[in-house]
Amino acid sequence: MNSPLLRLPFCLVAATSIAAEPSPSFASLFNGRDLSGWVNVNCAPETFTVRDGMIHCDGIPTGALRTDRQYENFILELEWRHMKSGGNAGVFIWSGSLPAPGQPFLRAIEVQVLDHGYGKSDWFTTHGDIFPIHGSTMKPFSPSKGDRSFPKEFRSKGTNEWNHYRIVATNGVIWLSVNGAEVSGGTDCSWRKGYIALESEGGIVDWRNLRIQELPSNNPAPEMSAPAAVPWDSLYDGRSLRSWTGSSTALEVWKPSDWNLRCAANAPTNAILWSSAPAATTELFVDWRASGKPTDNRPPIVFQTAESVIHGIPPIESGVKDGWNRLTFTRAQNGWSLRINQGSPVSLPLPNQPLRLGFIPTSREVVLASPFIKR
Repeated sequence: MNSPLLRLPFCLVAATSIAAEPSPSFASLFNGRDLSGWVNVNCAPETFTVRDGMIHCDGIPTGALRTDRQYENFILELEWRHMKSGGNAGVFIWSGSLPAPGQPFLRAIEVQVLDHGYGKSDWFTTHGDIFPIHGSTMKPFSPSKGDRSFPKEFRSKGTNEWNHYRIVATNGVIWLSVNGAEVSGGTDCSWRKGYIALESEGGIVDWRNLRIQELPSNNPAPEMSAPAAVPWDSLYDGRSLRSWTGSSTALEVWKPSDWNLRCAANAPTNAILWSSAPAATTELFVDWRASGKPTDNRPPIVFQTAESVIHGIPPIESGVKDGWNRLTFTRAQNGWSLRINQGSPVSLPLPNQPLRLGFIPTSREVVLASPFIKR
């Protein structure tokens, strides 16, 4: 029989062991003055700002602000409030450092931050759902549907009211407590080490009292950890063309559309939109949504050398998926190469020198996203 008396000696030993090791203290993730320690992944400078000792997000565009370092096992506490009914946002746990292909979001385990005015359905609530996104995996705790864990108790407050989240993330297991009670979570998470991020997705949100208590590492295998960040710079802020140049026609036909950049079909082919960032010297990537027949798969991308010579990209004969594709351009010993999604690199007829990125209209509607250049 498992009586309390028989368990008592073990409990005393465990308690003595715990008492002998001082508990790690909480450290602030936000200094209340600026965004030191955070990285704006793919948003405009005014998307995430500091106001009255809080991180304020205006929700435009859809994107993320992440920590500048990774975390594995930890307890994260924070407070949030939606300032407009129906707002959407989230907290990303164990995330990657860059947007997932064809997405404004990071691969992560998402802890939902929804205002009640958003509504709910059989597939989501507004009270603290947890679910994996864009490559991450998780086995949800009940109640659940698919891979989404629903809260077993509805505790979040409405517009303009502060909510407290406590997120315990250890060894691939995640638990969420909302306003003092544990409500949802999951196990077998992958990744189980990565960045922490705040999501911008249309909601006007304030964040405050962000603090973290790191717990001992379990030394996860490399495949269970997000790749370490390298210095990539986003070339598009999701709300304007301020970092792009071109003719008056180019600036008219290319339209910011949240995290997408669009150009209508059959726009003038001389309406090239040029990045005003420094020329790429080593690597850049951009997401492109293809349409039409395979023989029409010419990326709407051009490059310009220092001598102002413009170079196009040949049609892509294979490797293009329906929907979004990530095109990665890498400088090689004899020029440049192109990798489509995760395929093998293919040599391109481009000069072995720094190249300026440009977008060119085609006979089809052009939809682009996530242009990034390696610093």
